[in-house]
Amino acid sequence: MKYEATSPEDYISQVPEERKDALEKLRKTIKENLPDGFEEGIQYGMIGYFVPLSTYPDGYHCSPNEPLPFMCFASQKNSVNLYHSGIYAIPEIHEWFVNEYPKHSSRKLDMGKSCVRFKKMNDIPYELIGELVKKISVDQWISVYENNVKNRRK
Repeated sequence: MKYEATSPEDYISQVPEERKDALEKLRKTIKENLPDGFEEGIQYGMIGYFVPLSTYPDGYHCSPNEPLPFMCFASQKNSVNLYHSGIYAIPEIHEWFVNEYPKHSSRKLDMGKSCVRFKKMNDIPYELIGELVKKISVDQWISVYENNVKNRRK
């Protein structure tokens, strides 16, 4: 589902009523654990967390005028999805998350490359997401991003 939101608050105001509390709690969890230097806003039609252009003026290689994306979440048709670039780009974080998930949820992990889908709002493992968010600083994310982009272009 696509929302035409101009702010995170606007985005949450547009989602179905039964998802609002879960999205507000997810947003609060992320903001309380997000390392300094990342900013929050709407990016790609979702609530996003990114490295601002003032910190990383090169921006995102696909669209250099866009801040470097880090993570986001969205209310989709059948689930709330969390997209975390570190899960995709850093094998150790992927392995850690996959191993930790069963300790925080009785449900089977429903995951794509960087997307974790939550179909039941009361099963979102907020504590685990808080731990995940803390794992990468802005400087670490820029370094991982630059190493991956340079390796792809060779």
